[in-house]
Amino acid sequence: MTRSPSVIEYRMRPLGSASPLLVVGPSWVGDMVMTASLIEVLRMREPGRPIDVLAPPAALPVARMIPGVRRTIPLGFAHGELGLMARWRTGRALRAEGYGKAIILPRAFKAAIPPLAAGIPERVGYKGEMRTPLLTDARPDKNRKTARTIERFVALALPVGATTVSPRPRLIIPDGALDQALDKFPLPSAGPVMALCPGAEYGPAKRWPAEKFAQLAAIAVKNGYHVRIFGSPKDADSARIIAEQSGVPVDNLVGRTSLIDAAALLSIADVVISNDSGLMHIAGAFDRRLVVLYGASSELMTPPASPRARIVSRELPCRPCHKRVCPLGTLACLESISAEEVFEVAEQSGR
Repeated sequence: MTRSPSVIEYRMRPLGSASPLLVVGPSWVGDMVMTASLIEVLRMREPGRPIDVLAPPAALPVARMIPGVRRTIPLGFAHGELGLMARWRTGRALRAEGYGKAIILPRAFKAAIPPLAAGIPERVGYKGEMRTPLLTDARPDKNRKTARTIERFVALALPVGATTVSPRPRLIIPDGALDQALDKFPLPSAGPVMALCPGAEYGPAKRWPAEKFAQLAAIAVKNGYHVRIFGSPKDADSARIIAEQSGVPVDNLVGRTSLIDAAALLSIADVVISNDSGLMHIAGAFDRRLVVLYGASSELMTPPASPRARIVSRELPCRPCHKRVCPLGTLACLESISAEEVFEVAEQSGR
């Protein structure tokens, strides 16, 4: 059963005369991190204007860490679920909030329904899925397969044709969240922490093999690191392989942390090794030393935000293919990257 947004989430009325702005956010955690750049531009252009975010619950913890977000509103649908009438009811429930403008980041037809139902007079988004009649400002999106995601998001806050200047996304850990995370998951030993993020929700073509993460963990521990593994319950098999095959003590936190817990702990890691994933973008937003392994996806479209990040990838004719599963069945783009190479890049990132 689909739930309407919680009234508690958005009961407050905005201060001042400026009508609040609604951002319809993405489902993916990494994309929500990049939404922070859009929010920052909106804050610079219209200081003091309240900004709320409507998005699926899985991405909302990230929205709560974005500076300038007044509150978050859960859009209670599973990924890919249509639910047109329920989305309409969600929008109708928002009518009394008096939103003056909506920026709709997902390109799906269904994403434009709540702002329309809410009677928001200005509705900005990219053309797609025949939804142009639902928007008041439908932007062309001819470069969506080549442009950086952050720049596409930020462009929706600017007039058509304006030069896009995209600030780096940044997040803020809620007060007390780091202490709470460390109380629940204390570091068992002193020394530098290497965080491993072996997952990637999109599919296996974005995941460096777990066996190679295990080799990296063994090298790291022998060089004085304490290794912690992060991820969702879907990454449990990868974490088990890393823990079993590394032959060294590792701290397996996969499936045990909330997203806020994971973000807090990543924010104090000495170095993070990750696939192109949501946790990678979170670590980048906290300016961690970061090594990112790219396979099916492109480092040009979704690069890490941190200037301390290093990228490891292979120039192959078949990549980036943007497929969930390697169409050749070889995963050559990631299989050819060794644990020794990744560790060396991680060490160089700290020099």
